[in-house]
Amino acid sequence: MSDKIPVTVLTGYLGAGKTTLLNRILSEDHGHKFAVIVNEFGEIGIDNDLVVGADEEVFEMNNGCICCTVRGDIIRIINGLIKRKGKFDAIIVETTGLADPAPVAQTFFVDQEVQDTARLDAVVTVADAKWLAARLKDAPEAKNQIAFADVIILNKIDLVTEAEVREVEARIRAINPYAKLHKTTKAQVPLDAVLGRNAFDLDRILEIEPEFLTVDEHDHHDHDHGHHHHDHGHDHGHGLKHYHDEEMQSVSFRIDGDVDPNKFMPWINHIVQTEGPNILRSKGILAFKDEPARFVFQGVHMMLDGDTQRDWRKDEKRECKVVFIGRNLNEAELRDGFMACKAA
Repeated sequence: MSDKIPVTVLTGYLGAGKTTLLNRILSEDHGHKFAVIVNEFGEIGIDNDLVVGADEEVFEMNNGCICCTVRGDIIRIINGLIKRKGKFDAIIVETTGLADPAPVAQTFFVDQEVQDTARLDAVVTVADAKWLAARLKDAPEAKNQIAFADVIILNKIDLVTEAEVREVEARIRAINPYAKLHKTTKAQVPLDAVLGRNAFDLDRILEIEPEFLTVDEHDHHDHDHGHHHHDHGHDHGHGLKHYHDEEMQSVSFRIDGDVDPNKFMPWINHIVQTEGPNILRSKGILAFKDEPARFVFQGVHMMLDGDTQRDWRKDEKRECKVVFIGRNLNEAELRDGFMACKAA
């Protein structure tokens, strides 16, 4: 898996700060070669002083990165980039402000040539701290982008109060407790926090235990780790609220020890075929009986991709973890189905 080019899908509402982030990637002296695929050059406003060469739809930047536009077929563009001379450290694909990131992410599951040479590394969502709370109420696609993310950049926190930041963070966590969250001003996040996340190397993923909202140390509330059991907007002292999102859920399950691949594979395939439209993202790391390597899978709606990764280390506990994020999930049924895959 490691020799495939990692691809980051960048999404977020118009004006949230994606362009600022992309401009940093294309102009900062970070010593990496990134290929950035955007919808329109115009939106990005590339500084002409930084462009060293352009051929048809590709601009080369003086920091070694290149930028090209999506005209039509993203698969054609990615295949074209991969064939170019000079390897890239990573490819970044920007989706339009209102777009659902799913179809772009699914590209990495459908085309054999893309699958052989590139892998979906992470979906990064840039959100505007000031407007996100309102967007989550009135725009289903904003909720989709949050639910879909592996990394969330909560930008423009300089424009809101601390209480507002806490509230919007609680709303984000109600929808997606698993994403890595960065709070920023002017999208000032270290680029390695966004790129090369390897969100599916489960040393990282399953940082799976949700990072619950931090509370002051003198606040001794026990946190219920089933975050969806909290009362809606229940106040936990200090004005910190835990939201239960009516529409979006996230569930994760764990099995100590191994699962039987002959049970797990048919089960996960059945789940995504029948529940796929409701499941935005699924992912997991599994210890298969009699298999020394860790099996890692990820899914977008009905599309699944999985592969063995490195071997389990001596000091690691063999265990299996899966995560589902979506709408109207039947948690009990998912749990029972997964638990039934435990190796004898």
